[in-house]
Amino acid sequence: MARIAGVDLPRQKRVDIALRYIYGIGPTRSNEILEKAEVAPEIRVKDLSEAEVSRIRTVIDREFKVEGDLRREVALNIKRLQEIGSYRGLRHRRNLPVRGQRTRTNARTKRGTKKTVAGRKKSKAKK
Repeated sequence: MARIAGVDLPRQKRVDIALRYIYGIGPTRSNEILEKAEVAPEIRVKDLSEAEVSRIRTVIDREFKVEGDLRREVALNIKRLQEIGSYRGLRHRRNLPVRGQRTRTNARTKRGTKKTVAGRKKSKAKK
């Protein structure tokens, strides 16, 4: 089993897909890594030789910030925004959307399940 950056890659998948299991590697970066390591993207992980795995590992270690280092950097960036009291930091602290999305409706992923509030119904017009 290929273990790269502390992640066990799924054996049955193609290498270009399997690399995406590593935090910080998406489709474009996966292809870029394979190109630099001179590994064909259509090979399955189980068919990789030890030399190919080590080439992929060295390219990732040398050129990209992935997994723990990247998670730590993102967490520190968010913490910095909160400490300086920026608007984005306040939004992070209140667990609300940060990038300008509306919250009157939608935003359920961030805000959680709908909470019903008493007395919010529209009253009928009096005659």
